[in-house]
Amino acid sequence: MPELTPDELRRYGRHIVIPEVGEAGQRRLKAGSALVVGAGGLGSPVLLYLAAAGVGRIGIVEFDRVDESNLQRQVIYGTADIGRDKIDAARERVASVNPHVAIELHRVRLDARNVIDLVSRYDAVLDGTDNFAARYLVNDACVITRRPNVYASVFRFEGQVSVFAAEGGPCYRCLHPEPPPPGVIPGCSEAGVLGVLPGLVGCLQANEALKLLGGFGEPLIGRLLLVDALGPRFREIRLPKDPACPVCGTNPSITEPVEYTLLCGDVPIEDASVIEAADLRRRLDAGESIFLLDVREPSEHAVDAIDGSRLVPLGELGRRLDELPRDRPIAAYCAAGMRSMKAAKLLKDKGFQAVSLKGGIASWRQK
Repeated sequence: MPELTPDELRRYGRHIVIPEVGEAGQRRLKAGSALVVGAGGLGSPVLLYLAAAGVGRIGIVEFDRVDESNLQRQVIYGTADIGRDKIDAARERVASVNPHVAIELHRVRLDARNVIDLVSRYDAVLDGTDNFAARYLVNDACVITRRPNVYASVFRFEGQVSVFAAEGGPCYRCLHPEPPPPGVIPGCSEAGVLGVLPGLVGCLQANEALKLLGGFGEPLIGRLLLVDALGPRFREIRLPKDPACPVCGTNPSITEPVEYTLLCGDVPIEDASVIEAADLRRRLDAGESIFLLDVREPSEHAVDAIDGSRLVPLGELGRRLDELPRDRPIAAYCAAGMRSMKAAKLLKDKGFQAVSLKGGIASWRQK
């Protein structure tokens, strides 16, 4: 294991005096590596605390840019970072926390072609993703490469934390063998999340990674920790390994990562056309008479809306079709593009000229 420099001995002094950690544990952290998938709400506290704790090598997987709506929960960024690539802003912040750690950037969208290579380079993986397609990719790759998957998720006021794919323990598919159908479970952009919750859950996630890398404590292997921020309440559920699990079971049927593309928010529902924000802006500027339809909820529309758009929430759309024009193209939008794709398909089935704004209002503001 690597030795600690005099600077590092001073920096990590509060760790070293803990008997369960000591200098040996700190040296294990320095020798360790972690891949953080997603530098968003969960990735923000995870990156800051892994760096502060002295994990020697930290990889970041991220391809998105900082949006103003991120700042309510993604505390690694500031107002001046709006519009920047998240991965660059995160690297600067992590480097300012601890110059002794090596930061590796992976400016890619995780998919079945690259996930095995990325995961295999690190000792532990921290899943900070916000969609099921990436979540299953991370899990399956961790099982295949035998890397522990430090899992966490957040939704409104609730969170979950566990360690999957560790030796002898269950994986994510032991809990959820198959992903839900597209659009059944809304993401944070549609359902919302209390800003402090990813900080709370992300710190618990970082704690699990430090225990694994540092060799101390009892990781959440075979246990799922449920967090209710409204209570607050913490509840633990035992999660046994499933012998029939399709990826980590006795006779696995999944031996390579599965690409669940239809679960990604920017993939159109069958028969629903999409339009890029830049293209929509160009056509509007050219004077084309496009009807802008906001299918979000009134509370969302009140916060931010595209000028000139008409609000008809998705749940009311079927009974309010007479309010929409049949002689003009309709561009439907929502927060991230999922609800508007459903709206566009419904309208096209009813004979309207309809498209969905790809990426939702977030994409519109970014462009």
